Parts: sequence; C-alpha cells; structure tokens
Amino acid sequence: MTRTVRGARVLITGAASGMGRLYAIRAIDEGAAAVILWDRDAASLGRTVEELGSRSRGRTRIHSFVVDVADLGAIAKSAQKVRREVGNPDILVNNAGIVRGNAYFWATDNGEDTRPTMQVNALAPMYITREFLPGMLANAYREARIVNIASAAGTLGNPRMAVYAASKAALIGWSESLRLELEQAEHTNVRVTTVTPSYIDTGMFEGARGPFLAPILNPDDVVDSVWKAMLRGAPLVQLPWSVGLSRVLRAVLPTRVFDRVVGNGLGVYRSMERFTGR
Repeated sequence: MTRTVRGARVLITGAASGMGRLYAIRAIDEGAAAVILWDRDAASLGRTVEELGSRSRGRTRIHSFVVDVADLGAIAKSAQKVRREVGNPDILVNNAGIVRGNAYFWATDNGEDTRPTMQVNALAPMYITREFLPGMLANAYREARIVNIASAAGTLGNPRMAVYAASKAALIGWSESLRLELEQAEHTNVRVTTVTPSYIDTGMFEGARGPFLAPILNPDDVVDSVWKAMLRGAPLVQLPWSVGLSRVLRAVLPTRVFDRVVGNGLGVYRSMERFTGR
C-alpha cells in the first residue's frame, strides 16, 4: 500500500461534501475496490454518490450509508451492515467533524454545542475504529490504515473554540496512543496517521482568518499530503509546517511569552473573531 489504494476497501466518514468527498474521489481515481461513504445528510450523500458513480464508471463499487456518527447505536448497526455487505474496510478515514464557534465557552450550550462536538469529533472515531479494527488485526497479512483527521486547534488553546479544541486534543491523544499500542503489540500491518491541519478552505471555517505563517489551506493540497502520508504509514501530518513550529514553541516558551509572541503576535488568538461557518 505504499503507492496506491488499488484493490482496497476504503471507508470515509463525513463523505458527502468537503474533504470527505475529495478523499473519496482520490480513492476512486486510484482504483479502490470499494468506497464506503458515511454521512448524516442523505440528500448531499445521494448527490455525491451520483457524482462518484459517473467518475468511477463501474470500476469501484460505491456504497453509501446514512449514519449520524454522534449515535453509538447507529454506528454499531451501520458497521454490521458494512461487514455483511461489503467486507471489513482496509482503510478507515475518520473525517467527520463539526464546529460550533464565535462564542466564548460560557455562551455555549451543553446540549446544543458541547455534547455533539465531543460526540462527533472525539468519541465517534473511537467507536468506529473499535468496530473495524478487530477485522484489520485478524488479517495480519493485509495492509490496513487508520487516518484520524484532528486539527491544529487540538495542539494549543484558542479563544472562541474551547470545546472544538478540547475535542481535537482528545482525538490526538487517543490516535497517538492507538498507534503506539499497535506498534507495541507488533500489529505491523495496521498503521495510524494523525492529521493536524490549520484552517482549510472548505467553508467549515468560513470567516476564520489564517494566522501569520499559517495561511488558509487549499483542500486539494491537504488531500494530497494526507493521502501520501497514509499510504506510507506516516504517524503524523502537520499542515502547514508552522503547526509543528508552534508545538515546539509552546513546549519551550513560558506560557505568558507564548501568549504574547505566538498567540497574540502572530494572530492565532484572534483567528476566530469573524468566524461564521457554513
């Protein structure tokens, strides 16, 4: 699996639009045996299936499932259907995510904001991976990949996105731990890639401003970088390069110095002031 996903079964969450749709296109263009699309938006999912079907021309089987990944029961039922109708995926892209923004934490609602953000961004990838990982481990001679789309927001605090940052920090911690567990247990056929991008130009973060040294990312460039890293089993993708630099600075600088130089000086802490979202 170092060059393409030809012949593999690829499952993508949040696949009806945005980055999920682009990952599906990449899988089809490389000759995946099956692409499995999960999304809660039935109408958008139907349009994407039609588009991908025209692109595939029968070379790749396309399967779609309307799934609300905030619902543990829906995940379990859909996973069972996938295993029965398609087979266990070889590649899992945990891409689905939501953001509630442009408000300080005390202005958010526990039920409308905090709970769904944590369910979709942090818990769902764990639940979904737990459904399919045993099948990946059972076939030790077949290469498998798990891609967890986190965020640069999970690597440092940022005003007006406290819950989102928390959800992505949880995802990063779990994803990295899972990678280490697989290596420690010598399950070398399954590789985990954690992705921590800054803002991507998909509309999800409409109105947000890219900080200095971290411009808004082009979706196609992100897909290309993530896909290549996934194929070779790279453990971490940080986009742009300044995300890695900020992590280093956060570790070595005193907190107040970091706040002044990076957070305020480079504009990180003001990046969500004009956020509107889709």
